Amino acid sequence: MNAILPLYQISDFPPIRRGRLETLQVNLGYRCNQKCLHCHVNAGPDRREMMERQTVDLIVAYLCSSGTKKLDLTGGAPELNPHFRELVDKACGIGVHVIDRCNLTILEEPGQEDLAEFLTEHQVEVTASMPCYLQENVDRQRGKGVFQKSIHALQRLNQLGYGRDGSGWLLNLVYNPLGPLLPPPQKMLEEDYRKQLGERYGIVFNHLYTFANMPINRFGTMLVSNGEFSNYMKLLREGHREGNLDSVMCRSLVSIDWQGYVYDCDFNQMLGLPLAIEGKTRLHLTELTGMNIEGFSIAVWDHCYGCTAGQGSSCGGALH
Repeated sequence: MNAILPLYQISDFPPIRRGRLETLQVNLGYRCNQKCLHCHVNAGPDRREMMERQTVDLIVAYLCSSGTKKLDLTGGAPELNPHFRELVDKACGIGVHVIDRCNLTILEEPGQEDLAEFLTEHQVEVTASMPCYLQENVDRQRGKGVFQKSIHALQRLNQLGYGRDGSGWLLNLVYNPLGPLLPPPQKMLEEDYRKQLGERYGIVFNHLYTFANMPINRFGTMLVSNGEFSNYMKLLREGHREGNLDSVMCRSLVSIDWQGYVYDCDFNQMLGLPLAIEGKTRLHLTELTGMNIEGFSIAVWDHCYGCTAGQGSSCGGALH
């Protein structure tokens, strides 16, 4: 990140402000059983940053006091946090809808043999990384053997009811390009995924979300190393659509890091760019309680063009 940060200091990205808070996105830690090339978190097996029990309790308390009804859990692999299941259980117990941003292979890790059943029991929405329906492309981006493990995990989730119409168990897949390109049209690609995964492996799912790769951390470093950073930023800037500003995820979401500090989004978290509030360098979740942040300015740098270029990109896929 140190090599990339100076490239973001000056930006002409349009100013935007917050709307009503709808989603609490929580990064439970940067540890992951994978080390993907596109990862903006720089997650991997050697990372040790993990949210502690005290901060997890603060998350539950904030959900209760704020009335926020959607909890979006991410990482790393959020399931590797030892308090993951307790947090899910308590959130569901107070009527909060939980989303697990799952890399799929975690379902095959030792000690996680009953994870799929746990997610099913709590009716957790699974949003799963699946950057392609071809083995070669997935393994090249995410590691050898990841594709087959992902297919097995999806088939297992399908057996438990995930992805089937009317079942109530939502299974969404996430696509991101292999390199410094914008994603293709989401609707057309979703049709391709349904055909290929259905015919080859009998897999069904609810939605496909297309994400643009963020030029941050591992992916950003790769762009710099290959001499492609400037061209990719030019692609994002030239692809900017003003209409996407109305729907960017930071208008209705806040991101909480593993220590409990508050950011406008997960990307700003990775850049150390905290939620802006007068008189504070950064805001902790304990200070957010009871505060109405609707109308607050959102901290923006040039990476924000990654969310507004082309069809747009958010935690819920394309915006346009």
